[in-house]
Amino acid sequence: MEVVSPMTTTVPFLDLRAGYEELRGEIDASIARVLASGMYILGEEVAAFEREYADYCGCAHAIGVANGLDALHLALRAMGIGPGDEVIVPSNTYIATWLAVSQCGATPVPVEPDPATHNLDPARIAAAITPRTRALLPVHLYGQPADLDPLLDIARRHGLRVLEDGAQAQGARYKGRRLGGHGDAVAWSFYPGKNLGAFGDAGAITTNDDDLADRLRVLRNYGSRTKYVNEVQGWNSRLDPLQAAVLRAKLPHLDAWNARRGAVAARYAAAFADADLVLPGVPAWADPAWHLFVVRVAERERLQSRLAAAGVGTLIHYPLPPHRQAAYRDLGLPASAFPLANQLADQVLSLPIGPQQDDRATQAVIDAVRACL
Repeated sequence: MEVVSPMTTTVPFLDLRAGYEELRGEIDASIARVLASGMYILGEEVAAFEREYADYCGCAHAIGVANGLDALHLALRAMGIGPGDEVIVPSNTYIATWLAVSQCGATPVPVEPDPATHNLDPARIAAAITPRTRALLPVHLYGQPADLDPLLDIARRHGLRVLEDGAQAQGARYKGRRLGGHGDAVAWSFYPGKNLGAFGDAGAITTNDDDLADRLRVLRNYGSRTKYVNEVQGWNSRLDPLQAAVLRAKLPHLDAWNARRGAVAARYAAAFADADLVLPGVPAWADPAWHLFVVRVAERERLQSRLAAAGVGTLIHYPLPPHRQAAYRDLGLPASAFPLANQLADQVLSLPIGPQQDDRATQAVIDAVRACL
């Protein structure tokens, strides 16, 4: 979970209710529109969001699905990834990135991150490519764009697909262009705590590939484009119209909300420039969405407990990398196999950075961090 109740802390990690209150009128009207429509599966509300989100991302297609994991999984399936294939993934990411590969019957092949950005390091990829490698799956972790140009160059030279995990990066820009259509496809999560969040699970895939988009629309709907006519064995993974309506109400505000996050990030960076913390590294070509503001500190548990006592909510993204999870014991990867992922898991701490966080709360976080170090 990415929510700490505002009833139990002075500065919550993220206050989702505040976002609803800011847009209550628009959101309520959108939900009422769907309820009155009588169309509760797919329909025009979903189609309208797909058009609007594709336009926002600057790409040809957006295909709404039930959640972010399905977005990753179905995109890989639509690319033809299956048993016997390998997909290169980051060693440090939320486990959904790996799960999507496994659900196709393929094998996730972890590669270590750039220690400054925590994103997949292009310089380490060549050593992981084998004759079975079919795709690269970079993650735009914490809302920080991965370095796509070298990744795409590697993919072109080796005939690989590129699926980006954009779950935390709605609105982020890479070299001036919004994420959404750089590689073959981008998988998105609209989990409530994301920068563009629904009121439940929701997801989408964006792409400029017409054939891939067509396959995805069939796969998400039982393998069917015509009712009761099933072309392939598909899934039931359709974006709910109520969630689409909420996302449509929020989308016009996304850039402004991201700018608020960026302003908080700038204040943190200035305030902690001389502190005993490793701050986020932002390349000159990156315009992050600032989904998270993640610092690194040697005595992470001590700082987190002291901040909690001071009334500041924090979270750890993520305390256990996938290769150390019981779910991936079958890969036989030693716990020590990925030292950078292990080090990040032991040191990272996410500070509050929600778009409704006011100046008083931001200053309270700054004062508490400095006092607790």
